[in-house]
Amino acid sequence: MIQKPNLSFGQMWNLSFGFFGVQIAYALQSANISRIFATLGADPHSLSFFWVLPPLMGMIVQPIVGSMSDKTWCKWGRRKPYLYVGAIVAVIVMALLPNSGSFDMTVKAALAFGAIMLMLLDTSINMAMQPFKMMVGDMVNEEQKTKAYSIQSLLCNAGSLVGYLFPYFFTWIGVQSVAPEGQIPDSVTWSFYIGAAILILCVLYTGATVKEWNPEDYAKYNNITKEQEGEKTNLVSLLIHAPKEFWQIGLVQFFSWFAFLFMWTYTTGGIAENVWGVVDPNTKEYQEAGDWTGVLFAVQAVGSILWAVVIPMFRNAKVAYSVSLLLGAAGFISTYFIHDQYMLFVSFLLIGCAWAAMLALPFALLTNALTGKSLGSYMGLFNCTICLPQIVASLVGGLLLSLVGGEKINGIQTGQITMLAVAGIALILGAISVFCISTKRAK
Repeated sequence: MIQKPNLSFGQMWNLSFGFFGVQIAYALQSANISRIFATLGADPHSLSFFWVLPPLMGMIVQPIVGSMSDKTWCKWGRRKPYLYVGAIVAVIVMALLPNSGSFDMTVKAALAFGAIMLMLLDTSINMAMQPFKMMVGDMVNEEQKTKAYSIQSLLCNAGSLVGYLFPYFFTWIGVQSVAPEGQIPDSVTWSFYIGAAILILCVLYTGATVKEWNPEDYAKYNNITKEQEGEKTNLVSLLIHAPKEFWQIGLVQFFSWFAFLFMWTYTTGGIAENVWGVVDPNTKEYQEAGDWTGVLFAVQAVGSILWAVVIPMFRNAKVAYSVSLLLGAAGFISTYFIHDQYMLFVSFLLIGCAWAAMLALPFALLTNALTGKSLGSYMGLFNCTICLPQIVASLVGGLLLSLVGGEKINGIQTGQITMLAVAGIALILGAISVFCISTKRAK
C-alpha cells in the first residue's frame, strides 16, 4: 500500500475546522436539554428518558451515512454532501427547539414538540459530525492520525467552550435568564440562534478549503482494487468480520459514554441542590445553577483543550487513554463532596481530561486497525459504541436515581449529584478495560 502523504498543520486544521461549529450546537444541546425539559415541566425521573432519543438517532443515522458516503463520489466530494445536509437541518432545528414552550401548547404538547426537535437536532448533528471523523481517517496517514484527531479534539473542545458559555454570557450582558413558567429563558434561546449561525459558517469554511481525493487516489492510497470498489456493503457482515479492536475499544466506549450521559442529565439538578440548596426548576436559584452548569462544562472544555496537547506526549496510547479516564473518574466522584461553586472547577478540569481522550484516542486506535475499504461504514457502526451506552444509561437512569438518590421534596427527587459519583465508577471500569485493547496496524 502506498503511504499517504504527510499533511501540514494547516491542512489538518482545515479538515476539522467545521467541527468547531458543529460542537457549539452539540454543547448547547448537552448543557441545556435537561434544563429545557425541566423548565417545560418534566419530572427528574423522566429526564433521562428524553436522552434516549439523541443516541438512538445516532445509532440509526451514523451507519447509514458511513455506508452511503463510502460509495458517494460527486463534484462536492465524498463525505462533504452529508456534512452540508446535516448542518442545514441543524440550523433550522436550533431555531425551533428553544421555542418549545412559546407556542401556547399544553405541558404535554410542549414536551412532545421539544422531544421531536431534540430527535431532529441530534440526527442532523450526527450527520454533520461524522464526516469530519471519516475525512481524517480517509486522508491522514497512520503516523499523523493521533495528531490529526488531537487537533480535531482541540477544535471540538473550543466549540464546546463557546457553546457552554453562551447562556452565561448572554445573562451577563443583560439578556433575561428567567422566563414565565413553562417558557425557555431568552439567554438560552439566543444562545441557540447565534450557535446556529456560527455552525453554518464553519461548515462552509471546511467545505471551501478541503478537497477530498478522487476515487483513483483514494484507491491508490488505501490499496483498494477495482473489484473491491464495486462490492456492496453489508453492515451485518462487516460487524461479523470486524477486527477485534473494534469490540475491545467498544467496551471502553461503553463505560465512558455511560458516564457522560449522567453528567449531561444530572449536573444541573445535582449542583442546584448541592451548591444552591434548591430543587425547584422554577426558582431563580435553579436557573442560576443552569447557567453555572454551562460554565462548568466550559471549564471541562478548557481541561480537554489543555489535555489534548498533553496526550500526544505519551509514548503509549493505551496508557494515555487509561490515565485520562482515571482523572475523569476522580473529577466525577469529587463533585459529590463539593458544595462551593468555584471548587467545582477542579472537578470539571479533571473530567475534561477524560473527554479529550474519548474524542481522540478511540478513533486513532480504530482507524489504524482498519483498511481504507469500508472505513466510513465501520466508523458509522463504531458510533453505535457511543450511542448504545447512552441509551442504556438513559433507560436505567431513573431507576438508579431512585436507588441512590435522596427523599422527594414536593414530588421532586433529590440526590441527583450521586449520579455523578456513579459516573465516576463507570469511568474507573473503562480505564481498566483499556488494557484489553490489542494494538496492531491494518495490513
